[in-house]
Amino acid sequence: MVAAVTEPKLIHGDEPAAASRIGLIDHKELSATAFERTRMPMVISDARQPDYPIVLANESFLKLTGYAADEVVGRNCRFLQGKGTLPASIAEIRAAVAEERECTVEILNYRKDGSAFWNELHISPIYDDDGMLAYYFASQIDMTRFRNIQSLEESEHRLLMEVDHRAKNVLAVVESVVRLTRSDDAARYAASVQNRVQALSRAHVLLADRGWQDVALRDAISVQLDPVVGQRVHLEGPSISVPATIVQPLGLVFHELAVNAAVHGALSKPGGRLVITWSDSTEGGVDLIWRESGGAGSAGTTPGFGSVVLGALVEKQLGGTVDREWTDDGLVLSISFPKALGRL
Repeated sequence: MVAAVTEPKLIHGDEPAAASRIGLIDHKELSATAFERTRMPMVISDARQPDYPIVLANESFLKLTGYAADEVVGRNCRFLQGKGTLPASIAEIRAAVAEERECTVEILNYRKDGSAFWNELHISPIYDDDGMLAYYFASQIDMTRFRNIQSLEESEHRLLMEVDHRAKNVLAVVESVVRLTRSDDAARYAASVQNRVQALSRAHVLLADRGWQDVALRDAISVQLDPVVGQRVHLEGPSISVPATIVQPLGLVFHELAVNAAVHGALSKPGGRLVITWSDSTEGGVDLIWRESGGAGSAGTTPGFGSVVLGALVEKQLGGTVDREWTDDGLVLSISFPKALGRL
């Protein structure tokens, strides 16, 4: 046990008049032995000296902090504080000491080697026989492992919540796919649903590869068009990223457009061509032009079932707008959508 600078007077209450001197000594020795041998780190500071220096520290405290006895005695406990210690925790301790009351504070402290640990610090005042403040007793509990486990559990909980949220988003889009797909022919219905779910899957893989962060608009377009139209498309526009929340419904939009162009539009013709350009909109979203050429008259001028699906995806899912124009050379679509769901 660290030698006392000023030996603290152990307070035991009123002793019976018949108490033996030997019994009193035994009681003090037992108290000192218990203080020294307990596995809980403990210190005692002298409240009668300036800056409350430590006068006693047990072996558990020395093991916890990594300091030797002569590096602890005579110093205020604040030497355990460091750059990560919150001012609010320090203020709470100071207030308790100033008001001579007990307090328990969880504070970030530092060992001699610089490693940090979370310390559940309990401080309690000790008074002498005259009722005057004499010492402060302080115990420490290393909460680092508990904190790490708690942090891991919180991270796992957030991950599960995120997975649940994403699953619900995907299921909502799948529900829309099933509901919007024409069902007058069973075989065609099954194939259409399968193709649209595959488009969702491609978007999902892209998101997973990007760590479920923002995705480049060019990548969100290419991953859907490459399997359907190959090299007959030209993409042009600035580097724009779209949030993960809209990549899947946006993927369905491009899948729907690509299939329509390949089956009914300009890309169903040998000389058909597709150019897609985009830019930032003044409202903070994206303006995109889908221009098909070389397939005049192939799709007609009446919106078909694909146009219904497209309108539902852009306007209902993305909160955007879509305008169609049939020119002498082919179809031109002007699509505007926000970069976040629910914002126009």
